[in-house]
Amino acid sequence: MGDASVAASTAEVPASADLSEVTVISVTYNSSQIVRQLIDSIPASVNVILVDNGSSDVEQLNTLADERIKVVLNEQNMGFGVACNIGAKHAKTEYLFFVNPDAHLSEPTIRALLKASLAYPNAAAFNPAIQDGKGRAYFKRSSTLLPRDQFMPRGWPEADRQVNVLSGAAIFIKRCTFDAVGGFDPNIFLYHEDDDISLRLRKLGPLMFVRDAVLTHIGGAGSVRSPRVAALKAWHMGRSRVYTLRKHGYALPWWRSLGLALGQLLSPLVWFSKRKRAKQVALLKGVWSMRGAD
Repeated sequence: MGDASVAASTAEVPASADLSEVTVISVTYNSSQIVRQLIDSIPASVNVILVDNGSSDVEQLNTLADERIKVVLNEQNMGFGVACNIGAKHAKTEYLFFVNPDAHLSEPTIRALLKASLAYPNAAAFNPAIQDGKGRAYFKRSSTLLPRDQFMPRGWPEADRQVNVLSGAAIFIKRCTFDAVGGFDPNIFLYHEDDDISLRLRKLGPLMFVRDAVLTHIGGAGSVRSPRVAALKAWHMGRSRVYTLRKHGYALPWWRSLGLALGQLLSPLVWFSKRKRAKQVALLKGVWSMRGAD
């Protein structure tokens, strides 16, 4: 696998890239309050598209719309990937930046990503250096769809480098590249859509981690935390796991997913939390609903 030598260092690229050629696309679901913080962190010259998936707080969300912020309302929950694709269709800029609503960024973040796109012209897509709300580094080093020999070391790489998979929390990509792979797979409602698009993007060029582009992702704050919401997400996670393993040619995808779901459900820690219990039961149900094709 390559590293930062894919092209010249970003330090050699002038900081004159046009921020107005970037559209931040964020998918919301009852997250009108948290997404306000994201919007406040985006430079004024950057375009914003919020795609709402059938939330109950659309009145509050609509108050955020202005000349640079477009709000697109889906009548029902279409799923994360489909909503991202809808946002991309509304965008008019050269670059798309898919960002979770519970994230904070800054002008240096986007500028560093723009510089990286010029420094690494063969790269297919980019991840910033993601940190949690306490400033701790998060790095997606592995995936259900990657063999173990492609897992990477924990923690942020010390410099820009090629990676094997991208985190869907913040994907920076040229519109033409996104269109070339057909966007996110509309058959994936939620979870593993970033793993799937990463594997498809890798056929076009390297995936790059950009060390100087720092983004804060609170994590889990994009929608209300409750047993019902946790169960809904877990059900889709179970289905997506089986679907993506099948799609990418893994052996016994349903049996593998069933074994994992059962193992997690039987953990003693699950039964001390109503939310965790609902989540793991729903995960098993989601996997079970995909039976019969292995």
